[in-house]
Amino acid sequence: MAMSEAQATVLVDAVARTFETPVRRETSSTTLRARVTRALRPATTLSVHALRSVSFVAHGGESIGIVGTNGSGKSTLLRIIAGLDQPTSGEVRSVSQPVLLGVHAALQQDLTGLENARLGLLALGFTPEKVAQTLPQVLEIAGLGDAVRRPIRTYSSGMGGRLRFAIAAAAEPEILLLDEVLSTGDAASVQRAEARMNEVRERAGTVFLVSHAAKTIEETCSRALWLHEGVLIQDGPAPETAEAYRWWAWNQAKGEHAVADQLLRRARESRTGVDAAVDEVARLRDQRENT
Repeated sequence: MAMSEAQATVLVDAVARTFETPVRRETSSTTLRARVTRALRPATTLSVHALRSVSFVAHGGESIGIVGTNGSGKSTLLRIIAGLDQPTSGEVRSVSQPVLLGVHAALQQDLTGLENARLGLLALGFTPEKVAQTLPQVLEIAGLGDAVRRPIRTYSSGMGGRLRFAIAAAAEPEILLLDEVLSTGDAASVQRAEARMNEVRERAGTVFLVSHAAKTIEETCSRALWLHEGVLIQDGPAPETAEAYRWWAWNQAKGEHAVADQLLRRARESRTGVDAAVDEVARLRDQRENT
């Protein structure tokens, strides 16, 4: 659907996602009666807030990295943008159907990389003639070398990820969502992937990249979002945002919890870029409602 500002490609408006997880109370008793009672007792539910009122606007020509620890809501956000999951509240609007490529994107394990590339392009709707024209570019971006003629089951996770990325990028989507597919690889692989993402951006497309490697975000993205426990706490240029997250994560990993807590508190309180993003969402919402 079209949005009021031509440059806006994705609008995420106060999106929240809550999962209800069953929880059973444990007991130390091991008697038969206790076990039967425990099994028959209705399970209580625990509400897990994967996302909490996340708002931002993505624009054509942006590559947006999303950083955060496991469980921060990164993959959930991509799935909602792609339309594969529905928010508990809030909404997502986009100018075209986003294409999500994740680490679990299907590849036929007993087929070779070359055969998977052909099948992937056909699945994207390419004609046999277009497949023949596009295949060399896909293989070049994937950078598999002689391994392209080996079964996928012999590939490392990094090799499989590069092949998935190369196939998805060949579709030239206006909105491309990448979930941890570029987390491994040598410098040449990263450069090829970055060049391909730049081509998407130059067509006024938008790329989202989820990665645990903050340095990958710094090197390949123009903007970054830092999610923590489902809350967007920073939104700004990729180098500054990724560096802030990386410094916090380093202190957390080293056991410097007091320093990490202070850094996180500052990020939460400063809300760098977050308030401006909320304001832009509200402005676009008002424009839509008044037209």
